[in-house]
Amino acid sequence: MMDGGQKIGTKDRWRVGVDSGGTFTDVCMFNQTSGQIAVWKVSSTPDDPSRGIAQGVEEGMNACADTTDAPAAEISYLGHGTTVATNALITQRGARVGLITTEGFRDLLEIGRQKRPDLYDLFASKPPTLVPRDLRFEVPERVQQTGAISCPLDEDAVRAAARALKESRVESVAICFLYAFVNPAHEQQARRIVEQEMPGVFICASHEIAPEFREFERLSTATVNAYLGPIMHRYISRLTPRLQDLGLPVPPHLTQSNGGVVRFEVAAQTPVRAVLSGPSTGVVAAQEIGAQAGYPDIITFDMGGTSSDVALMAQGRTAQVNESTVHGYPIKAPMLDIHTVGAGGGSIASIDSGGLLKVGPESAGADPGPVCYGRGATEPTVTDANIVLQVLNPTHLLDGRMKVRRDLALEAIGAMAERLGMTVMDTAQGIISVVTANMAKAIRVISVQRGHDPRGYALMAFGGAGPLHAVRLAQELGMSRVLIPRNPGILCAMGLLLTDLRADFATTRLIPLQDSALDAIRGAVEHVGAEANRWFDSEAIPAEQRRSNRRVDLRYEGQNYELSIPVPDGAITADTLTLLKQGFAEAHERMYGFAVPEERILCVTFRAEALGLVQKAQLPHHALATTDATAAITGSREVWFPETADFTDSTLYARDRLAPGMVFAGPAIVEQMDTTTLVPPGVTVRLDEIDNLVLELSDDR
Repeated sequence: MMDGGQKIGTKDRWRVGVDSGGTFTDVCMFNQTSGQIAVWKVSSTPDDPSRGIAQGVEEGMNACADTTDAPAAEISYLGHGTTVATNALITQRGARVGLITTEGFRDLLEIGRQKRPDLYDLFASKPPTLVPRDLRFEVPERVQQTGAISCPLDEDAVRAAARALKESRVESVAICFLYAFVNPAHEQQARRIVEQEMPGVFICASHEIAPEFREFERLSTATVNAYLGPIMHRYISRLTPRLQDLGLPVPPHLTQSNGGVVRFEVAAQTPVRAVLSGPSTGVVAAQEIGAQAGYPDIITFDMGGTSSDVALMAQGRTAQVNESTVHGYPIKAPMLDIHTVGAGGGSIASIDSGGLLKVGPESAGADPGPVCYGRGATEPTVTDANIVLQVLNPTHLLDGRMKVRRDLALEAIGAMAERLGMTVMDTAQGIISVVTANMAKAIRVISVQRGHDPRGYALMAFGGAGPLHAVRLAQELGMSRVLIPRNPGILCAMGLLLTDLRADFATTRLIPLQDSALDAIRGAVEHVGAEANRWFDSEAIPAEQRRSNRRVDLRYEGQNYELSIPVPDGAITADTLTLLKQGFAEAHERMYGFAVPEERILCVTFRAEALGLVQKAQLPHHALATTDATAAITGSREVWFPETADFTDSTLYARDRLAPGMVFAGPAIVEQMDTTTLVPPGVTVRLDEIDNLVLELSDDR
């Protein structure tokens, strides 16, 4: 159901963001003429996600426009975030991949690095190798670290490998040679041969996706990209014509892990850069909302149907990393520093071999979904527990569009309670407590383990299930304030309307940071700058909307890891090098507590971030009301609270009737189309000028 605003004529232009999750597909629409923001939500269609996306866009635009005659034709921009890539990686449902690599490096994917904190853990789990050994081929070739060729590529060996992979019916091929980031000639030769022998197969050469040093991480990135390539290509191939059939007049864009968006055809070739596509835009939106609300230090908590994503934002900025491990696989690609845990509304509760209650990471998804959906599921989920406790409406969700059956949830949790020797309500609350502990552990990874005290941050909760669990999570972590934006269930979709087009480029060149190397440094900076300019041209971005940022990764000679330092604007001169030295010394002092001025500094990787600025949705600011929240009350419901160990009469508030300035206290439930907010006893709620719910927890929690 549309949330707020009357229908507006189709002469107006709309910017639309679509976030496709494992359980629901969310649509956020921004009218560029009136400034109206409307939202829509439909169930995802796991068998073919493009069907649910097209349905959500069509229904949402029909609800906004005053005609059903191809209202999608009035869309001026469509951005899309998806979990297709990350879900394929998690569930190991990617493509059948073959690998061609330098002779002697066939087993590098399994050898990895000796940097293993769990080296002596006999039970440590290791993610499956994405390419079976019989599909890994090594060929004679060798490029030196200088770029010089000491052993020419054996083209016959490449051709034989390609033919063997073709007979094995692989769907994609990864090519990774030693020092290809310095001289990609051999990878380019090998790619041409594979294209000739295996027409139509997806091919990823490592220098195209990660032109940086560290061969294992580059190989892993190329392999993951090849593993996901056919999946993303099929997904986009299905979605594009569906959107065209709706009358969409503009090319759609897909969000990347760095929070920016690119055209569909670019995303289809670089799916490894979209493994955090869905959650990244939620962080972008949270960053903007937190800044406008006056909370620069926040921890974001995005809980959906399948997983929860958390990120820490200090002084208004979320950290970005250029390399990360996603679900056990090293990936060299720019991404927001987001941590994911398998804890969502659809997470399945079970009893482990020790007789203890366990929740997740397995999820019921959208089909069959939780037991209360009445689609044949028998294993209780977190959603079923909330239905039994009556925190969620026990008869319907989505403003009545989705009926639920509490009796089925009671039956499923009752069977579990009998096995545990507990009451039904204690078991339901136990499921909530276990999933809360799982999410708290994820937040401690990005806060406590990195020197940040979560008690000094506000918790911003969003996603369909975030506001439902936010206070419990804050209590677990000792946090005193929770922020819930106006439309938390579709914040990732809204984030697509608050972000810019973005692409990142990098090249590794080991150059000493000294005046004698000025020309080499200037050449490296200009190289990544030229790549950024080519991207600007390919996206047809007007000159006035182009922005770029330059950085270089620096380290002392002999160190293993680098610090990324901004490159000052303007021409690269001797003064530029002086400023880089100063910036590195200051960053090294902050990170390690010391600097060594006499040590030689090496430039390692040069980077360029290209931004195409777009018109963004504006958050409306309102005058604070002086009336109380009585007008927003719609009734009451008996809700089971652990504070009272019993059902307690709780006031129900309609979110669309609450206005900035209103104040109320728990026990209460705030209901809206895209989520439900739990306000336990002792918690006070006020609405700020941009319509956030600000929950203040009592000191005696």
